[in-house]
Amino acid sequence: MEFKDYYQVLGVARDATQDAVKKAYRKLARQFHPDVSKAPDAAARMSEVNEAYAVLSDPERRAAYDQVGRGHQAGERFTPPPDWDAGFEFQGRAPGGASEFAGDFSDFFEQLFGRAGMPRGAARHGRSGAMRGEDHHAKIVLDLEAALRGGVHRVSLRQPQLGADGHVVLAERTLEV
Repeated sequence: MEFKDYYQVLGVARDATQDAVKKAYRKLARQFHPDVSKAPDAAARMSEVNEAYAVLSDPERRAAYDQVGRGHQAGERFTPPPDWDAGFEFQGRAPGGASEFAGDFSDFFEQLFGRAGMPRGAARHGRSGAMRGEDHHAKIVLDLEAALRGGVHRVSLRQPQLGADGHVVLAERTLEV
């Protein structure tokens, strides 16, 4: 499988803000939408733009992509390392049918995020980010003795979110469980 550089697809820098990503997506969507463009590859290009936007517009998916994509170039042979997605949650995100994300995503996208990793923003008609009350899951490893003994454990979780400057940052939260 070949690595896809979603930043290159949208023509934005790796440190682009969410607003810059959205602006680049809209510009390319106007240029390559099959209803507007006369280019023979417009549908394929639009699908590629949709896929890049689906990853870069979602803070969690973007943080995971940035983590696994460090040091890789577009077109080079790529296999994600085992457990590369530890600490991220993509399951349970079914497509919602919003037209901006219509179409199939590439093998690259499905290898990283799975079929269930379809844009959760699509399910809410373009809104990205966690909804109030949305469940989050984390794997916690306890040894057998601690599990039998019981008690309170402190767990730190990192969650990607948008910072005040529009960049994705990892916010840490500590819970007692």
